[in-house]
Formats: sequence, structure tokens, C-alpha cells
Amino acid sequence: MSTKTNADELRDEVRRRYAEAARAVTEASSCGCGSGSCCESETDGRWGEALYDDDQRGELPEAAVLASLGCGNPLAVAELREGETILDLGSGGGIDVILSARRVGETGIAYGLDMTEEMLALARKNAAEAGIRNAVFLKGMIEEIPLPADSVDVVISNCVVNLSVDKPSVLSEIGRVLKPGGRIGISDVVAEDRLSPEERAERGSHVGCIAGALSRREYEVGLEAAGFEGVDITFTHEVAEGMHAAIVKAVKTTQPELVGLPVIRAAESAGCC
Repeated sequence: MSTKTNADELRDEVRRRYAEAARAVTEASSCGCGSGSCCESETDGRWGEALYDDDQRGELPEAAVLASLGCGNPLAVAELREGETILDLGSGGGIDVILSARRVGETGIAYGLDMTEEMLALARKNAAEAGIRNAVFLKGMIEEIPLPADSVDVVISNCVVNLSVDKPSVLSEIGRVLKPGGRIGISDVVAEDRLSPEERAERGSHVGCIAGALSRREYEVGLEAAGFEGVDITFTHEVAEGMHAAIVKAVKTTQPELVGLPVIRAAESAGCC
């Protein structure tokens, strides 16, 4: 008898889809997501490589560009500085890690965290091809980041937090690994506050980056509870009715006292998938 929970099944489905995406790129497929896309279609201007400018794409191996499955460009707002330590959650084919590593320079370091072996292998290959020596790719889950507390200056992510089945843990872990005063620049899909979890589920699948999205208010409350201040969530473009790609920015408070995490009830608790 299977002991897998719905959360385990969703995580396995996400892992399977992104493994397919990595294999498709490795096999020189013309579509990075293969059949059965990850974050829907990355060819319509709302997802993937189209969200990076020509100069950024020119810095990258072709396979890194093809493997881009995100909903935004977190580097556009992350304001990376020489010598900083950066962590990219759900680093995929390595596009944001490679670009980050260039910006923090040889005195900085760019970590990429992914749970999919195929994506990690692709990212390491892409970084080597790009001549990047200050990138480190780690295997793990974003709910359990394998880095020490207070070790990172900036956390970025591109359309991955919405895929998590335990978002309070993700936000708490981001707060744990960031140094006091550290900051986030996250691209994610965020729902309008008027939409219920059931209504979000009607607009797309969890693996397609839609159904599991938090609302703007849920994101704000979750980040504040995890020890962040100055939370700013800016919608950039609509990806489904009432669902938006967004830039999420916040700074880890320098105060040591953190309040307890609330229960964030997003679409994964609504039996959407």
C-alpha cells in the first residue's frame, strides 16, 4: 500500500516534468519544456527566454537559454554587488546562476539549488561552457536549504516558490539562510487577493505554475512572519485571468525576534491537482 501523500505526489510530478525539460534540452529539442510543458508555454513572451534582454542572452550558452522556464527576470531587480553570496532557488538549467556569478565577480559566489539531477547536470555543463568558476550547484529541496544560517546576501528565484507544497517552510528557510539585512528578488506567479484557492486551481495546473500560487496578501503575511520587512509585490504581466507574474522584494529584518509562521492556504490544499 502506498504511503505517499498528495504533497509527495505533487513534488514527484514537478520533479518528473523538470527532468523531462532538461532531457529535451540535452537532446537538442527545439522546446525546452518538451511535450507537456512545465510553466506552460515559454514561447509566447510570458515565460522563459523572452524575459531576458539580448545582452543577457548573449552571455549564456544556448542550452541555458533553451532551459529557461521562468516567469520573470529576478536579476532585473536584485541589484547584485561585487563579492556578494547569491542563492538561486530552483536553479534549473543555470541561467540566473551564471548571470549572477558574473555580476558578483570572482570574490563572490553564486549557489544554485535544485532537486532534479538532470537539471543539475545541465546547469553544471552550462556553467563550465560559460567559463564560470564561482558557481556551486547543490541538490536539495527549497523547503530544506542545505546552507548554514546567515550565510547568503541575496536570494533569487524564478517561478519556483509557487511550485512548493510547503510555502511557509520555503519562506522560513529563506529567512534562515539570509544574513540580517539580506534581501530577496523573486519572480513568481501571484494571484489577486479576490481569487480563492479553488478559483486559482481552475486557471491551470500546479506543475504549470498557476494553481499553487499564493495571493498577494498571503505572500505579504508569509514574508512578514518569516522575519522580513519592506515587502513589495509588483505585478508585471498577466499569465491567466487574475494571476500575474510578479516581482517580490523584501529585506530580512535586523531584529532577531521572529513571529510564528501562519498557515498559508494556497491552492495545493484545495485538492486542485
